[in-house]
Amino acid sequence: MPRSDGRHDTQPADCDGPPKPPGSPTPIEEPLGLDAADELEKGPRDACGVFGLWAPGEEVAKLTYYGLYALQHRGQESAGVAVSNGSRIVVFKDMGLVSQVFDEATLGSLKGHLAVGHTRYSTTGASVWANAQPTFRPTESGGLALGHNGNLTNTEELADWLTEREAETQLTTPTPHEHAQFPDLHASLKDSTNDTSLVTALLATYGDRSLWDASLEVLPRLKGAFCLAYMDETTLYAARDPQGIRPLVLGRLERGWVVASETAALDIVGASFVREIEPGELVAINEDGMQSAQFAEPAPKGCLFEYVYLARPDTTIRDRRVHSVRMEIGRQLAREHPVEADLVIPVPESGTPSAIGYAEESGITYGVGLVKNGYVGRTFIQPSQTIRQLGIRLKLNPLPDVIQGKRLVVVDDSIVRGNTQRALVRMLREAGAAEVHVRISSPPVKWPCFYGIDFATRVELIANGLGVDEVCRSIGADSLGYVSLDRLIDATRIPSEHLCAACFDGVYPVPIPPRSRTADLLGERTDADGLASSVGGIGAADALSRP
Repeated sequence: MPRSDGRHDTQPADCDGPPKPPGSPTPIEEPLGLDAADELEKGPRDACGVFGLWAPGEEVAKLTYYGLYALQHRGQESAGVAVSNGSRIVVFKDMGLVSQVFDEATLGSLKGHLAVGHTRYSTTGASVWANAQPTFRPTESGGLALGHNGNLTNTEELADWLTEREAETQLTTPTPHEHAQFPDLHASLKDSTNDTSLVTALLATYGDRSLWDASLEVLPRLKGAFCLAYMDETTLYAARDPQGIRPLVLGRLERGWVVASETAALDIVGASFVREIEPGELVAINEDGMQSAQFAEPAPKGCLFEYVYLARPDTTIRDRRVHSVRMEIGRQLAREHPVEADLVIPVPESGTPSAIGYAEESGITYGVGLVKNGYVGRTFIQPSQTIRQLGIRLKLNPLPDVIQGKRLVVVDDSIVRGNTQRALVRMLREAGAAEVHVRISSPPVKWPCFYGIDFATRVELIANGLGVDEVCRSIGADSLGYVSLDRLIDATRIPSEHLCAACFDGVYPVPIPPRSRTADLLGERTDADGLASSVGGIGAADALSRP
């Protein structure tokens, strides 16, 4: 795999000031409407959030609903809950936000003592109902429901193995009992295209054995990032990949146990944090207590971007509150990229902790210059041209009386394509800002993620092929500074060898899919001789030349 040179800019880029007068070459001036703001600069998104609960005597469906509500930021396309009463699993899932999918009547009908919940954003498989989770499979001994956060990198290998397993166990056609109990299930399974369905199907091929034994057969053969919460009729299971790329934690209720993607989900249901599920660990919880086994040798490589953007600020990862890490990133930013200014403002909400840290370290006053509309999401109402021209104001609106005449330091978490920052800088100037200095609490994002974050393709990443000063000119800022990778790692207090920073440095800790599956993401093409060659940076360079 190609790699970056590992160098990191440690000085802010000073640009040529505000955009040039009419008639001069200028950066992109794209009016961003509601759809455009979502689709052109939707920002990095995590694959999913998982939640599992074993709690006899509790209303497990409602507790799972609240757990998923706390994890809504990890996926907004679909949501689902599977509940077991000890003899039968019922799954309810649909497209939409958690609050849209479930209501009081639905939750009240899901009775049991054991539940698995999921909220999804698609990185593998289309955003359709068939790919909503938890996925379900009947087995010889009952049922299996599973939710997955992450992304597998060896799906072709697993698909071949599934074909072999189904041939060996003659599971390619449903039994009359399955047809009677699940009449539409097998048709929907054929429509499912995500990696989660592969895992569920593989586990189901061991239906003559316990799910624990099946897990110890299947889990060691999964590659990539995976945090799983799954269940049969009696037992809750949780598993985490050997690198521990995505977070997964264990919590304790007075009458049960909880597993969740983040500690914030434990807080909302009143569970106390016990510990993280270890990399390469399988856990099972039922009336006999908790059982644990190591299915693979741990090789920790936690995702660095969780600290930058993905995780909630009130979540704890590796014994550190994410909010505290982000404040420290802001302090590091101020040390690396100082500037004379009057006011530090965040791009809410993910830029807020780092902006506070920047203000504290620099001594520049912290203020609120942008108000966020927290209820803006996907819409199917086509915006008029007038609404399109309002652009980013649909999500963020400036406070002119705060901004007027001020030299601003604007702190954001990352720059992906640059569209949002470009519109934001323009809006702040229109509101009267004298200068706009952009500070970013992550290094330049140059590489796609294969472990569960939906970044743009490599040719769309603005930092791929452009230097910091060129990006600065493209977004129209007076200066631009990224925190360096070394200082970002320092802020986490985790050794660099235990972190995955592939989106920043191109070093992938788990082998990624074959070249044929990744050419588009990496920005490669095949030349006349059939050899892969890089065209990285074309999309970014074009950002400087388009009118």
